[in-house]
Amino acid sequence: MATHLLTPPGLHHPASPSPSPSPSSAARLRATASLAHPLLPSRLRLAAAPPSPSPRHRRRSGMSVVRSSLIDPDGGALVELVAPPDRVPALRAEAEALPRVRLAPVDLQWAHVLAEGWASPLRGFMREVEYLQSLHFNCIRLPDGGLVNMSLPIVLAIGDAEKEQIGDKPDVALEGPDGGVVAVLRRVEIYPHNKEERIARIWGTTAPGLPYVDESIASAGNWLIGGDLEVLEPIKYNDGLDHYRLSPRQLRNEFDKRGADAVFAFQLRNPVHNGHALLMNDTRRRLLEMGFKNPILLLHPLGGFTKADDVPLPVRMEQHSKVLEDGVLDPETTIVSIFPSPMHYAGPTEVQWHAKARINAGANFYIVGRDPAGMGHPTEKRDLYNPDHGKKVLSMAPGLEKLNILPFKVAAYDTVAKKMAFFDPSRSQDFLFISGTKVGSLVLTAFIM
Repeated sequence: MATHLLTPPGLHHPASPSPSPSPSSAARLRATASLAHPLLPSRLRLAAAPPSPSPRHRRRSGMSVVRSSLIDPDGGALVELVAPPDRVPALRAEAEALPRVRLAPVDLQWAHVLAEGWASPLRGFMREVEYLQSLHFNCIRLPDGGLVNMSLPIVLAIGDAEKEQIGDKPDVALEGPDGGVVAVLRRVEIYPHNKEERIARIWGTTAPGLPYVDESIASAGNWLIGGDLEVLEPIKYNDGLDHYRLSPRQLRNEFDKRGADAVFAFQLRNPVHNGHALLMNDTRRRLLEMGFKNPILLLHPLGGFTKADDVPLPVRMEQHSKVLEDGVLDPETTIVSIFPSPMHYAGPTEVQWHAKARINAGANFYIVGRDPAGMGHPTEKRDLYNPDHGKKVLSMAPGLEKLNILPFKVAAYDTVAKKMAFFDPSRSQDFLFISGTKVGSLVLTAFIM
């Protein structure tokens, strides 16, 4: 099996432990950072946090001292777009008189993402100014001049008939795939949907066979509609998994309840295998060595659209539950939750979105491995992206400075020790590599049988 394990901590972004480590912990922290990566520039090394009178104290440079679950969301506050219950009857009545736009399943997933604040500070589907910034800069400029990372445009496409029906009306009602009213989109703006430009900018290719393009863009309308979103009720799927779908606010509350002083997030779209488990347990061990007292793992499988050969979400969630039940991961220090975003398979561009969303959920460490959010080229026998570019891009991405990026080392099955272990190139013949996708197919086969 092949996966990748956390390198010794020489983090590219300032860390966020709380409370401040004791002097002995701080000394160990400095020693660990300097010994781990002696060739890194000093600004990239992990430094100990100075004492702070307040857990929410901030410094413009150096280390931020903040409880992990209280790390500021992008823009300073979670933007949650679900209406209070007492407004719902009035919203339903208002929606009856509005033009309507039907949401496809992927559109509903994006409405869910927006409603819970994963994309904070966005207040709805992007208007053109936001769209162009996201598409060309991977960032959005805030009113105060600051930047937040926004590497994937979150947009809603409509056709000519819908555009004509809306006309100059300022508000529209959004229907779910079943026809029920889901939300009201206010102060709308309609602008051209240049599909070729969008695809080329996000994926770096317009080759046929890109899964998200085939699912959600190729047949979409020629217009995009943006506006402020007001969702009538929390979005549910009634698939037996809604209890796993914790919002950013719910996750932050759970981190506080468990007394987390660090939260490290790990996203996957295939079952957990022994290499993943070794990685996650090793990450927690290293965070403890760095002076944190109670690091919590956010095991955060992607729950939106995935391509046909990925393992279905119900199978993955059953397997994740079994991993905790069997003690492979500690249930006391692990939270399993579903991330509702659709998957683009857009490599270094998309992995920024994955990392940014976890900031809004309160995580201050993000694990990244080989070829994150990548896939094989749809028409050629090669990877679509350089496998190392995802972690390199995360280390430089504007708007992600407060997130600690944790890259992996390679792990594989050691045929001598008969267990997963760090790969030793001096005896490479002793290691077996099996991809996560292969493991996923084996789990799916076992589940079906």
